[in-house]
Amino acid sequence: MRYLGLDLGSKTLGIAISDKTNTIASVYTTLEFVENDYNSLFEPLAQIVKKEKITTIVLGLPLNMNNTYGHRAEITVAFKSLLEKKLKVNVELMDERLTSVISNNVLIDANVSRKKRKKKVDGMAAVIILQSFLDKKGNSYE
Repeated sequence: MRYLGLDLGSKTLGIAISDKTNTIASVYTTLEFVENDYNSLFEPLAQIVKKEKITTIVLGLPLNMNNTYGHRAEITVAFKSLLEKKLKVNVELMDERLTSVISNNVLIDANVSRKKRKKKVDGMAAVIILQSFLDKKGNSYE
């Protein structure tokens, strides 16, 4: 039982995976796709889910700072429904506000060049989304 974390953008999908103990998230890959062509993501995601024996996907939900749903959040909720339907896997939504900012700051602190940061920020954001979920789950008493 492992988790996959996703940071959905308009042209990239950052992917993170949990370790076997579901304690630590790490970067898995970043998929690039034609802008807003989300259907092209289902086949590679299905392969990852099968290969890594994923039971739950944690999808970042980009809420507005006032907790309202904007255009990107609506796209994300629709993508969640399609993921569940096409991949037959549980999908949890996780607040992802400021994950890109945090990701950029982490990469800046690590002296990653601007050019390389652009390629790594989505994967790092997916790690933050998944790690937040794992930490929250680990601290619950359910």
